[in-house]
Amino acid sequence: MDISAGIQASLAGRYASALFELAAEAGNVSAVEGDLEKLSAALAESSDLAAVTTNPQISRGQQADAVGAVAKVLGLSDLTAKFLGVLADNRRLSQLPSMIRAFRTIAAAQRGEVTAEVASAHPLSAEQLETLRQKLTQREGRTVKVSSTVDPDLLGGLVVTIGSKRIDGSIRTRLNTLAQAMKG
Repeated sequence: MDISAGIQASLAGRYASALFELAAEAGNVSAVEGDLEKLSAALAESSDLAAVTTNPQISRGQQADAVGAVAKVLGLSDLTAKFLGVLADNRRLSQLPSMIRAFRTIAAAQRGEVTAEVASAHPLSAEQLETLRQKLTQREGRTVKVSSTVDPDLLGGLVVTIGSKRIDGSIRTRLNTLAQAMKG
């Protein structure tokens, strides 16, 4: 499997790579990916869960118990639950969001996909997102998955980031460019 050196070099990337390889051996990469999506949503929604994973005053055992209970409530697979237990034992739960992002990147690369992060001034409709996805897939020559966020500071237009490439079509950038040109 070809994984970029940047992902492998990071702590989160090494854990994500190990989890991916175990999931691939067991043939349940998509199940683990779904588990991590649930876990990511739970971390975003629950400040208590986020605090449990990042608070150094909580013991390893307490963290392991907490994430074990969360795994049961969310209905996570055994592999994902064991992974969380290992993270708790090694005091690495604070790195969980980075590990989830790294796992997504590895899984997408394995499927030949790339993720485009799209920032817009206003929420985009499902139809607009689909049109954008199709155009980006055509441009990139591989399947593109679109992740959309709203940034009112853009004023209008879009900023699309695919890997290290950025396409900035925002009104904010155009106004800044115009202001720089007028200064001479």
